[in-house]
Amino acid sequence: MNKDILKKGFSNLCTAKAMAELYEANFKQVSKYVHATSRGHEAVQTALGMQLLPQDYAFPYYRDDAMLLSFGLKPYDLMLQLLAKKEDPFSGGRTYYSHPSLKDADKPKIPHQSSATGMQAIPATGVAMGMQYLEKQNLKNPVTLSADEESQNPITVCSLGDASVTEGEIAEAFQMAALKQMPILYLVQDNGWDISANEAETRAQNAFEYAQGFHGLDAISIDGANFMESYDAIEKVIKTIREERRPFVVHAKVPLLNHHTSGVRMEWYRDDLEEARSRDPYPVLRQQLLDNGYSEKEVNQIENSAKTKVQSDFEKAFQAEDPKPEDLFTNDFAPTPITEEKGVRSPEGADKVVMVDCALFAVEELMKKHKECLLYGQDVGGRLGGVFREAATLAQKFGDDRVFNTPIQEAFIVGSTVGMSAVGLKPIVEVQFADYIWPGLNQLFTEVSRSCYLSNGKWPVSMILRVPIGAYGSGGPYHSSSVESVITNIRGIKIAYPSNGADLKGLMKAAYYDPNPVVILEHKGLYWSKVPGTLTATSVEPSEDYVLPFGKAWVLQEIWKQDEVETLTIVTYGMGVHWAYNASGELNMRDQIEIIDLRTLFPLDEDTIMTSVKKTGKCLVVTEEPSNNSFARALAGKIQEECFKYLDAPVMTIGSENMPAIPLNSTLEQTMIPSTEKVKEKIETLINY
Repeated sequence: MNKDILKKGFSNLCTAKAMAELYEANFKQVSKYVHATSRGHEAVQTALGMQLLPQDYAFPYYRDDAMLLSFGLKPYDLMLQLLAKKEDPFSGGRTYYSHPSLKDADKPKIPHQSSATGMQAIPATGVAMGMQYLEKQNLKNPVTLSADEESQNPITVCSLGDASVTEGEIAEAFQMAALKQMPILYLVQDNGWDISANEAETRAQNAFEYAQGFHGLDAISIDGANFMESYDAIEKVIKTIREERRPFVVHAKVPLLNHHTSGVRMEWYRDDLEEARSRDPYPVLRQQLLDNGYSEKEVNQIENSAKTKVQSDFEKAFQAEDPKPEDLFTNDFAPTPITEEKGVRSPEGADKVVMVDCALFAVEELMKKHKECLLYGQDVGGRLGGVFREAATLAQKFGDDRVFNTPIQEAFIVGSTVGMSAVGLKPIVEVQFADYIWPGLNQLFTEVSRSCYLSNGKWPVSMILRVPIGAYGSGGPYHSSSVESVITNIRGIKIAYPSNGADLKGLMKAAYYDPNPVVILEHKGLYWSKVPGTLTATSVEPSEDYVLPFGKAWVLQEIWKQDEVETLTIVTYGMGVHWAYNASGELNMRDQIEIIDLRTLFPLDEDTIMTSVKKTGKCLVVTEEPSNNSFARALAGKIQEECFKYLDAPVMTIGSENMPAIPLNSTLEQTMIPSTEKVKEKIETLINY
């Protein structure tokens, strides 16, 4: 082996080892914030990290501080995060030690990831899928334009602990990587432990054996405590991935020579410490230097230099500035360029179209204009074009690489957008029914929504998640649910719930140009206006340049302030807009009832709501969800709090009955959900209060 590689590897190992020892020696000072170190894992981490290039993407996990050092980061950089300091280069003090996010031009790119117990495999595989898409479309990655991609193709690396491979989301990632032959290396560091549960208790097989079940996913198993073996093996794997563009698993056996974390001490439960210490990578690599011509003095100098640097950086980091209270409130979202309504909403001579077609035409226009736009999900490909025909003809027009089916993998559909966005793409993805979103919520909450905030603004996730929602035509308990109360409790995403086609098209365009994640809830019963009373969901198709900003409600039925009669504000969205509009008409109360169509649930146009309620003195919030513990009930509470002295009656809500599911039988379904008649009754109760 090249002597310089050996020296660099040993220096990196010594630095990581010295950091772990310093943290232990200064436990009282550093244990305020939980941390884990690479002690025992340093050799394989260093062997991999030294071979990555600036055009590569890496997803290290929480024990990978040696890998981060091998990318070129300094102990000081890592210690700023250890101590949650303001200048922490990864998160500004927002997340744990060795939870990196990095966009430096001269280093591998590290998108934000969660606490990395398997969930990161899907975003990482999304990066590899994005790399593959860029190559097929002959596009450049705007994030790595300064890197020399012409000489060596980029790869993705996802680092995992072996215990995390039992997570179901790992199977989704492996499945897609193998199916699509993506350029990704999964490094699985196997130390034989979860926390206190060992491999015999928790795993039917190790990661190398598990990978055999995925055809097209090659795997090797190595001694990760031997630097030279690890470097040579990984060098061959990386060369293969760069040239042949296919996935690999590298299973590395390593000892865990430190605590699981600073808060879970190894002496509490470990019964294998003596055996683990016998496999320490440090003396092995030290001897390899001596065997390759380095003197004892030179080796000692490398070690002492590392210790001196670590001590100096620690003292400097300890004195660094802490975040200020106002630092809490930055980078929850990236700024959007769409801040006002633009374009022609109702062009002269344009055809009136159903709501589903407004969305279809919006996506088609975006895909014509932007090659970085692609669409995927279950059954959206060429054979069907979506179960609601919401993607009809798109695969035929743009090809199977841009519009394609996925397996039944909601977690992958949602979480892969993190990776796709990180290479400069704009994925539009679909969960087939709102009822199916639950497996994807982990990715939406843990990875998508927090990326911008926890990377301190470096990695906002630019994606659109389309979710057909609501009860329609006896869909039954698994095709009828409303889920907006769950979605609105996830901070860091924007949420639209339009009531008509023009709004859907304008919001779809705004969502595309927004650098943040957007969920668009699309009521199935409004797609074709087949439900009686929903013809107003059809629209003259807006112009191609029409955009509708998020956070701007529509007062679709406006009244003036009146003292001689009782007046009322209805606040609603989606199907509720049509119930409210029809109810006010049938009661002949259009002059007494102001209707606000929220259009977006976050951001929420509170000014329009409060101004209206202060004018009318009464308010009804209409939703299709069961009202207990709902978004609507929370909004009613907010209105009551803000407008209390202007109210002539309590703010009321109407929603579905508070039962566990929407039944299949049509009589039971109609009994369950609101309707124009039920809204009329509630209006009369409130207006006569």
